[in-house]
Amino acid sequence: MTGYYLIIGLTMLASWIVSNRLKSKFQYYSQVHLRNGMSGKEVAEKMLRDNGITDVQVISVPGQLTDHYNPADKTVNLSEAVYMQRNAAAAAVAAHEVGHAVQHAVGYSMLQLRSKLVPMVNISSTLSQFVIMAGIGVMFASRTIDNPQGNTWILAIGVALFAVTTLFAFVTLPVEYDASNRAMKWLKSTGTVTEEEYVGVEDSLKWAARTYVVAAIGSLGQLLYWASMLLGGRRD
Repeated sequence: MTGYYLIIGLTMLASWIVSNRLKSKFQYYSQVHLRNGMSGKEVAEKMLRDNGITDVQVISVPGQLTDHYNPADKTVNLSEAVYMQRNAAAAAVAAHEVGHAVQHAVGYSMLQLRSKLVPMVNISSTLSQFVIMAGIGVMFASRTIDNPQGNTWILAIGVALFAVTTLFAFVTLPVEYDASNRAMKWLKSTGTVTEEEYVGVEDSLKWAARTYVVAAIGSLGQLLYWASMLLGGRRD
């Protein structure tokens, strides 16, 4: 299992580095106040109007980095700081979440695919690790001279379950990047932010997207490790 723990360790390290960098970026750009004086809530509502979306509500939710779009009840949920503050970081987050609302409104295919995967991911993310561990135990316990590989069908189920979470992580990437691109395009084309403020928006969203990249790569690394064990490539 040395390889597995190495993958986990590297993923956690990369995630920590990117997460801390993201927090520092948002803290820095929170000091870049918008010349138009708009709050995150007002930026979100304006972007919704400009895209002809009238059935989505912008609401405030507690916590930090809790911002998200909920397609079930059509709400753009902004953390308290983003909802109230009037700076480049708040504008970036607010516009990004509305980007998801725009995706929903236009039927963006990758968002639809991700939504369809959610029920499967809820199950696979809960069960996959337990099934994999059980599968490894069964595989080692059932090894014989005639069958040195052992019984691998439980491990195969676990790997299949984990593959669903990896697929979800990679489907999430274009969804997040597209939402950011929609946000940046709108903010710039409408003059909602100045050139100086736009630099902060772009940099903030770039680092936010990298958190998803790290998660996807880490998930793929784990999947490949379990798959190699299933195929007999690993014996440790």
